[in-house]
Amino acid sequence: MEQPLRIGALGLGRAFTLMLPTWRDDPRVQLVAGFDPRSSARLAFAQQFGGRAHDSAEAVCADPAVQWVYVATPHQMHAEHVALAARYGKHVLVEKPMALSLAEAHQMIAACQQAGTHLLIGHSHSYNTPVLLARRLITIGRFGAVRMIHAMQYTDFLYRPRRPEELDTAQGGGVIFSQAAHQVDVVRLLAGGLVERVSALSGRWDPQRPTEGAYSALLSFAGGAFASLSYNGYGHYDSDLLMEGMGELGQPKNPEAHAQTRRHHAQMRDELAEALAKAERNFGGSAYQEVAPQPPQACQHFGPVLVSCDRADLRLTPMGVEVHSPQGRQFIAAELPAVPRGEVVDELWAVARHGQAPCHDGLWSRATLEVCLAMLSSEARPGTLQHQVPTRD
Repeated sequence: MEQPLRIGALGLGRAFTLMLPTWRDDPRVQLVAGFDPRSSARLAFAQQFGGRAHDSAEAVCADPAVQWVYVATPHQMHAEHVALAARYGKHVLVEKPMALSLAEAHQMIAACQQAGTHLLIGHSHSYNTPVLLARRLITIGRFGAVRMIHAMQYTDFLYRPRRPEELDTAQGGGVIFSQAAHQVDVVRLLAGGLVERVSALSGRWDPQRPTEGAYSALLSFAGGAFASLSYNGYGHYDSDLLMEGMGELGQPKNPEAHAQTRRHHAQMRDELAEALAKAERNFGGSAYQEVAPQPPQACQHFGPVLVSCDRADLRLTPMGVEVHSPQGRQFIAAELPAVPRGEVVDELWAVARHGQAPCHDGLWSRATLEVCLAMLSSEARPGTLQHQVPTRD
């Protein structure tokens, strides 16, 4: 087998914690360097991975052992850190959302183009195997054109431990920046990518959590398809009940999880205590619980997604795609990834080792960001979306 891709991680917080099983267990990648402002996280990184625990983001980007920089820092730092990686000639994988403004997204794309380096954005749930399987079924024309997509998700997002800026929309807080990026990516992939019109409403229903906690949006696509997106992060109903009891990460879900999140939140004394609670549950923290290596039980998902085509309705499940047509009900199983989020490494590997054009590149993710920004501004009339790109298969 070819040598693994050598990864340097910027930020060892929540996003890194969720991707850690991927970096640890996929033989195609190797963590060789990392940075986080928390000394406990740097120490844990050096001990677990044997890589260099640097004292700055620039030191990771300058490290000659690093080939790809994984940017998992807070949203508002993405543009700065992509520019830094590009300056040192490193390829970049950036956590969603790509950026907080189109100007930042333009800068990120330009920096990597000028440096001749790749720019990918992920993880987003459009990497998930059932989404990719549904896209293949659509592409081969088996069920005709996509006409309508319905996507919904009910979570406890807003009441999980948060830093103050995560509750400030201007700093990238709220569910549209953090969660709509997943949902928009999924429906764009399935409907061809080219959004022409956006209409949306959002909810801020808790004065103590002064950012968007819910939204509903209607997206119209070139060719006539449309998609409805709904998300509620206020922690009452759990839409994982509609996903065979599997949670977003592909493991069995405790049906009382949302109630527990609400109870834990009620015990927080103040903003500082909440921010500390978040830090301590992440990699290197006192409450961090490492996930033992094990094959995924199901694919990861982002809630119920139903795709209506000319000749069938496709329901995405944690195990594959359920097809409802005049011929009856048929289930097309998905091949489970060998490690959680192995699909992200599939794309990295295809780009780095086989020279394939990425699906989730900067242009694709800038288009997703443009839709999210339109949702925040409530309405995007025909002709106002300027950066849409088609799905690349």
